[in-house]
Amino acid sequence: MSSHDGEDTAEQTSNVSTPEETDSAIITVYIGATVPTGFEHTAAEEVQEKIGVDARISKDRGRIYFPISTDKLFQVHRLRSVDNLFVVVEEYDHYQFKESKEETLMELQQLASKLPWSNALKVWELNRSLKKKKGHRKGGNSTRVKPDSEASVADTRQQELPRETSPAGGDAKTESVADPESCQQDSEEALPEARLIKFRVTCNRAGDKHSFSSNEAARDFGGAVQEFFQWKADMTKFDIEVLLNIHNEEVVVGIALTEESLHRRNISHFGPTTLRSTLCYGMLRLCKPQVSDVILDPMCGTGAIPLEGAIEFNSSFYVAGDNNDMAVNRTVNNVSHIQKRRADKGSSSGLPIDTVQWDVCNLPIKTSSVDIIITDMPFGKRMGSRKKNWDLYPSCLREMARVCRPGSGKAVLLTQDKKCFAKKAVVGLASRKQQETVPASRSLALST
Repeated sequence: MSSHDGEDTAEQTSNVSTPEETDSAIITVYIGATVPTGFEHTAAEEVQEKIGVDARISKDRGRIYFPISTDKLFQVHRLRSVDNLFVVVEEYDHYQFKESKEETLMELQQLASKLPWSNALKVWELNRSLKKKKGHRKGGNSTRVKPDSEASVADTRQQELPRETSPAGGDAKTESVADPESCQQDSEEALPEARLIKFRVTCNRAGDKHSFSSNEAARDFGGAVQEFFQWKADMTKFDIEVLLNIHNEEVVVGIALTEESLHRRNISHFGPTTLRSTLCYGMLRLCKPQVSDVILDPMCGTGAIPLEGAIEFNSSFYVAGDNNDMAVNRTVNNVSHIQKRRADKGSSSGLPIDTVQWDVCNLPIKTSSVDIIITDMPFGKRMGSRKKNWDLYPSCLREMARVCRPGSGKAVLLTQDKKCFAKKAVVGLASRKQQETVPASRSLALST
């Protein structure tokens, strides 16, 4: 469905290596991915298209799960619709929690030593080795011994994970294979600390029938994990993040594979309402852009939507506009940032984007000349107000209907002001059709 060229693919996967660079035995595991709420099916379609496996949508909204063999692990980092990735340790569809809080927390403590950690930890190690250049996680990661690109591989070997059968672990005794010159710079007292695995447990809980809080579950389960592996707890400078996801009766234990959300990829100049790149991709995918389509974002903000489109669906042409001169400048700067990044990597720096400052209610565009309209409309919270939306929505939608191509024209519009959109927007479109000769075949697909 999407159009890719070799340069774009190289850019998207510049920080992961090919499977030939790893020599681990191939195993199959389940990967969990968080996605923008409401775009679970879109993400599942991308997984099927790019990896060739069926994804299962979780009962807990905003998550999907899919199997993958470790020789194809690098492919999950190419997905454009997912925010965070984790490898599943164990999943329980109908976990029977005890009635009392004390019994439940005790059971969670006992669970830590019963889980099949081995494969998940192997995937975590492999995931680290796939990173060509490991940067600091938000909040810092003190386990990097060397500043150069080999640090992540050296650290992985230094911090050999303890086996399940030996929770006391021999990681502190593992021989270091770091560069001798770098080792000389480190004090002998610091080396044992560098080898020590640091971890934290994050509990995400949803449901009103639990006798315990998220903090209590993370505390007790994390304590048991620490006792089992003899790892050191660290809430900010951790190496491993263990995830305890609880949604009503569904319990999933996992290990995080992403240090920060994958949506942080295109924007360098942020605005007050910058849209996540993963959400932009989902909106674009709903429209199924075709070769030579003209795609319009009339309220572009920082240009997140046209930027994502120009990178992933690069056979279409994008027009980005906003009435705010600061927003237009941010878009221009973000486009320049991407172009410079591509040029530095030896790729073609050109992007099929044009940026204009305009009034969304009076667009300087020919009637029936736009194939697709995709935009993030003002919610009336951080920008504008809900009161102003009652005038803005019908006016801008009438103008969108005017420029949209008859019969095949489509639009995906994101808004949280559903009441105004439902009552005023449809009325505005009907009013426009009465005032002007608008072809009855004109179609405007709306998504809220």
